[in-house]
Amino acid sequence: MLPRVADSLSFLYLDMVRVVQDDTGVCAQIQAAPDRTDIVYIPTAALSCLLLGPGVSITTPALTTLARHGTSVVCVGAGGVRAYAGILPDSLTTHWLEQQVAAWSDPTRRLDVAVRMYAMRFQDAELPDTVTLDQLRGMEGQRMKALYKILAQQHGIGRFRRNYHPDQWQAQDPVNLALSAANTCLYGIVHAALLALGLSPALGFVHAGTQHAFVYDVADLYKAQTTLPVAFALNQSTHPEQDARRRFRENLRLLRLLPRIVRDVQTLLTPGRQPTPNGDYEPEDQSERRDVEMVHLWDPKAGVLPAGVNYGSSND
Repeated sequence: MLPRVADSLSFLYLDMVRVVQDDTGVCAQIQAAPDRTDIVYIPTAALSCLLLGPGVSITTPALTTLARHGTSVVCVGAGGVRAYAGILPDSLTTHWLEQQVAAWSDPTRRLDVAVRMYAMRFQDAELPDTVTLDQLRGMEGQRMKALYKILAQQHGIGRFRRNYHPDQWQAQDPVNLALSAANTCLYGIVHAALLALGLSPALGFVHAGTQHAFVYDVADLYKAQTTLPVAFALNQSTHPEQDARRRFRENLRLLRLLPRIVRDVQTLLTPGRQPTPNGDYEPEDQSERRDVEMVHLWDPKAGVLPAGVNYGSSND
């Protein structure tokens, strides 16, 4: 049985190193001095995702070991922001992808996940059980307007209006430029987390019609706490995009955002799984821990059947 993401070390970020396979295992070679190379071994068997930042080179034997141990490899920007490409091992469990597809394809479950996504942003408010998706969407819109107003007042900005015009990029004010840049970084972090879980970034519950719909869904859960404060604080910056990326990257070290994304996504896709008063989550049922040592066959009546079996009758 492969370890779940929740049971293992969620992510490891590397930059400016060479990743190789030696006689002991996979290690990162760090050029500490012109005449000295430090070696740090990577716990591949207990690692869910390896984030390769700028300046990293990796050998084929090292990639082979990572794939054999079920570790996803994602090429990212500096500090783990912006996911450029992902290499998923063949042994990566499809459990969370199956949960996502099952919830997305069922209109009732899809609505439930969408409602719970909106509800996660109102943790300080009591929502009635009869609240609808339209009502939550309206509440979220009013909440964002109020947050814009508060942040604008805190930073001495007269009036702020969110604008996003790619065709008039340089004509935008510093806050909008910084917010767009920081949001792009946040999307990269979420994309990397979804790839590590083996989920489809395209199957969104609130957003639709784009290959990154689920990325936008999940990223919206954290913008009020991450990208918005950064952007408004840079209202006087002469280089808001660069400054936003740097400050967002620095704040990630304090936020521990990647493990939080993993927990929240698993909670959203698991019906009935709710956070405890201390912010953690109840352990999953043992039925959710699945053996994935071999490929299974799907049957509409039996569910899952073992592969590698000849089902032809003796008379054929």
